[in-house]
Amino acid sequence: MSHSNAVYVIDGRRIRSLEDFFCVVGGTVSGPGGYFGRNLDAFADCLTGGYGTPDDGKFCFVWQYSSESRSALGYAETVRQLEIRFEQCHPDNKARVRRELDRAIAAEGPTVFDWLVDIFEFRNVELELQ
Repeated sequence: MSHSNAVYVIDGRRIRSLEDFFCVVGGTVSGPGGYFGRNLDAFADCLTGGYGTPDDGKFCFVWQYSSESRSALGYAETVRQLEIRFEQCHPDNKARVRRELDRAIAAEGPTVFDWLVDIFEFRNVELELQ
């Protein structure tokens, strides 16, 4: 861990779905019922700071029991999320989402857990998996 000012601890035992992740992280950052995104884009935006986190970006996350979350957010949850996305996406995106869904059904490619870790990395937010 670096010298971040605020440390937010995610309890991975409470995460069984992507929706659980959003609720757990929102509560961790902003208290019970706190908001920290309800979709991947909103979550990424919230990691820029100022949504309960310090505006100066001096914060990090510790994801405890991350192996439990990794399992819960594996291919079954990825398939579920991609099925939802496929039903809701613009017709121009259907073929791409279908390819992603087919890969997830075959247990190939990134999982929901991987998506989340990638968002932390993309937003340059320190994440320690425990």
